[in-house]
Amino acid sequence: MKVLILCTGNSCRSQMAHGFLQSFDKNITVESAGTEASGKLNPGAVKAMAEIGLDISGHSSDSVSKFLNDEWDYVITVCGGANEACPAFTGKVKKRLHIGFDDPSHAEGTEEFIRSEFIRVRDEIKEGFYKLYTEDIKPQL
Repeated sequence: MKVLILCTGNSCRSQMAHGFLQSFDKNITVESAGTEASGKLNPGAVKAMAEIGLDISGHSSDSVSKFLNDEWDYVITVCGGANEACPAFTGKVKKRLHIGFDDPSHAEGTEEFIRSEFIRVRDEIKEGFYKLYTEDIKPQL
Protein backbone atom coordinates (compact mmCIF):
# COMPACT_ATOMS: atom_id res chain seq x y z
CA MET A 1 0.00 0.00 0.00
CA LYS A 2 1.44 3.34 -1.11
CA VAL A 3 0.03 6.67 0.07
CA LEU A 4 1.09 10.16 -1.00
CA ILE A 5 -0.08 13.13 1.08
CA LEU A 6 -0.08 16.49 -0.71
CA CYS A 7 -0.23 20.09 0.35
CA THR A 8 1.20 23.34 -0.90
CA GLY A 9 4.34 23.85 1.20
CA ASN A 10 4.82 20.30 2.58
CA SER A 11 6.08 21.74 5.85
CA CYS A 12 3.21 21.31 8.30
CA ARG A 13 -0.14 19.54 7.72
CA SER A 14 1.07 17.00 5.19
CA GLN A 15 4.06 16.25 7.41
CA MET A 16 1.87 15.64 10.45
CA ALA A 17 -0.49 13.43 8.42
CA HIS A 18 2.54 11.52 7.09
CA GLY A 19 3.78 10.95 10.64
CA PHE A 20 0.41 9.74 11.90
CA LEU A 21 -0.36 7.40 9.01
CA GLN A 22 3.10 5.84 9.20
CA SER A 23 2.66 5.36 12.97
CA PHE A 24 -0.63 3.51 12.47
CA ASP A 25 0.96 0.83 10.29
CA LYS A 26 4.66 0.45 9.46
CA ASN A 27 3.76 -1.68 6.41
CA ILE A 28 2.26 1.28 4.57
CA THR A 29 4.63 3.26 2.38
CA VAL A 30 3.86 6.90 3.12
CA GLU A 31 5.35 9.95 1.43
CA SER A 32 4.38 13.61 1.53
CA ALA A 33 5.03 16.39 -0.95
CA GLY A 34 4.10 19.93 -1.90
CA THR A 35 3.37 21.80 -5.09
CA GLU A 36 5.53 24.62 -3.72
CA ALA A 37 7.62 22.64 -1.24
CA SER A 38 9.29 24.91 1.28
CA GLY A 39 12.31 22.66 1.66
CA LYS A 40 12.00 22.63 5.45
CA LEU A 41 9.62 21.51 8.17
CA ASN A 42 7.63 23.96 10.25
CA PRO A 43 9.11 23.95 13.79
CA GLY A 44 5.62 24.23 15.29
CA ALA A 45 4.53 21.04 13.54
CA VAL A 46 7.68 19.19 14.63
CA LYS A 47 7.15 20.31 18.22
CA ALA A 48 3.43 19.46 18.27
CA MET A 49 4.17 15.93 17.03
CA ALA A 50 7.10 15.45 19.44
CA GLU A 51 4.79 16.33 22.34
CA ILE A 52 2.82 13.15 21.62
CA GLY A 53 5.86 10.99 20.95
CA LEU A 54 6.07 11.16 17.15
CA ASP A 55 9.35 12.39 15.71
CA ILE A 56 8.93 13.85 12.23
CA SER A 57 12.13 15.91 12.39
CA GLY A 58 13.85 13.56 9.93
CA HIS A 59 11.22 14.07 7.23
CA SER A 60 12.09 16.08 4.14
CA SER A 61 9.97 18.69 2.41
CA ASP A 62 9.82 17.47 -1.18
CA SER A 63 8.35 18.72 -4.43
CA VAL A 64 5.47 16.73 -5.87
CA SER A 65 7.50 16.40 -9.08
CA LYS A 66 9.67 13.83 -7.28
CA PHE A 67 6.69 11.45 -7.17
CA LEU A 68 4.89 12.04 -10.49
CA ASN A 69 6.22 8.88 -12.14
CA ASP A 70 5.26 6.58 -9.26
CA GLU A 71 2.02 4.65 -8.88
CA TRP A 72 -0.06 5.31 -5.74
CA ASP A 73 -2.93 3.53 -4.05
CA TYR A 74 -4.01 6.82 -2.47
CA VAL A 75 -3.19 10.46 -3.08
CA ILE A 76 -4.66 12.64 -0.34
CA THR A 77 -4.73 16.44 -0.31
CA VAL A 78 -4.87 18.20 3.07
CA CYS A 79 -5.18 21.89 2.11
CA GLY A 80 -7.93 23.61 4.00
CA GLY A 81 -8.69 27.31 3.61
CA ALA A 82 -10.96 28.58 0.87
CA ASN A 83 -8.23 30.89 -0.43
CA GLU A 84 -5.73 28.07 -0.78
CA ALA A 85 -5.48 26.00 -3.92
CA CYS A 86 -5.00 22.28 -3.41
CA PRO A 87 -2.47 20.67 -5.67
CA ALA A 88 -3.48 18.56 -8.63
CA PHE A 89 -1.69 15.26 -9.10
CA THR A 90 -1.34 13.90 -12.59
CA GLY A 91 0.35 10.57 -11.81
CA LYS A 92 -1.15 7.07 -11.69
CA VAL A 93 -3.51 6.91 -8.71
CA LYS A 94 -6.10 4.32 -7.68
CA LYS A 95 -7.97 6.63 -5.27
CA ARG A 96 -7.84 10.41 -4.77
CA LEU A 97 -9.17 11.95 -1.55
CA HIS A 98 -9.35 15.37 0.04
CA ILE A 99 -9.28 15.73 3.82
CA GLY A 100 -8.92 19.44 4.48
CA PHE A 101 -7.42 21.10 7.56
CA ASP A 102 -6.72 24.69 8.57
CA ASP A 103 -3.10 25.78 8.24
CA PRO A 104 -1.76 26.48 11.74
CA SER A 105 1.33 28.14 10.30
CA HIS A 106 -0.92 31.09 9.37
CA ALA A 107 -2.18 31.54 12.94
CA GLU A 108 -1.61 34.98 14.41
CA GLY A 109 -1.72 36.12 18.00
CA THR A 110 0.00 35.18 21.21
CA GLU A 111 2.54 32.39 21.36
CA GLU A 112 0.04 30.44 23.45
CA PHE A 113 -2.72 30.84 20.85
CA ILE A 114 -0.44 29.84 17.98
CA ARG A 115 0.69 26.74 19.90
CA SER A 116 -2.96 25.86 20.59
CA GLU A 117 -3.70 26.06 16.85
CA PHE A 118 -0.90 23.60 16.07
CA ILE A 119 -2.28 21.24 18.72
CA ARG A 120 -5.88 21.61 17.48
CA VAL A 121 -4.93 20.92 13.86
CA ARG A 122 -2.59 18.07 14.90
CA ASP A 123 -5.43 16.39 16.78
CA GLU A 124 -7.85 16.91 13.87
CA ILE A 125 -5.32 15.35 11.48
CA LYS A 126 -4.85 12.37 13.80
CA GLU A 127 -8.61 11.82 14.01
CA GLY A 128 -9.19 12.21 10.26
CA PHE A 129 -6.33 9.95 9.23
CA TYR A 130 -7.10 7.31 11.85
CA LYS A 131 -10.65 7.12 10.51
CA LEU A 132 -9.30 6.78 6.95
CA TYR A 133 -6.87 4.10 8.10
CA THR A 134 -9.41 1.99 10.02
CA GLU A 135 -12.29 2.33 7.54
CA ASP A 136 -10.56 2.32 4.15
CA ILE A 137 -6.89 1.35 4.26
CA LYS A 138 -6.62 -1.38 6.93
CA PRO A 139 -9.36 -3.58 5.37
CA GLN A 140 -7.29 -3.67 2.16
CA LEU A 141 -4.08 -4.83 3.83
